Amino acid sequence: MNATDPASPQTGRRILVVEDEFLIRMLMEDMLTELGYDLVGVAGRVEEAAELARVKEFDLAILDVNLDGQDVYPVADIIAKRGLPFMFVTGYGGRGLPDSYRGRPTLQKPFQLDELKKMLSLILPA
Repeated sequence: MNATDPASPQTGRRILVVEDEFLIRMLMEDMLTELGYDLVGVAGRVEEAAELARVKEFDLAILDVNLDGQDVYPVADIIAKRGLPFMFVTGYGGRGLPDSYRGRPTLQKPFQLDELKKMLSLILPA
């Protein structure tokens, strides 16, 4: 069974993507679509990401830690208060996260499709 098969466990899983770099955001969107996930929102700035985090229904948010010089943690706080899962993507690695978020799933940039797939399967098991 491939990732885009209608019977795939990812089908119907909704993802919010927060990434400020246009090319990386497009690559993530392509990867997620290829893996069978639905994108419910995409944001590149903290303000728009915070609004989406408050109002959208999603199964997971993927958050770039640094959005054009601003930390994404206010968005992470909103999602955490809603009790929804999220993961970070960063070029700095998990050690660069504040203590309160150090245990959260983190994917090191740059990453490949297989690495993203593995992380997503750990967070959103079938």
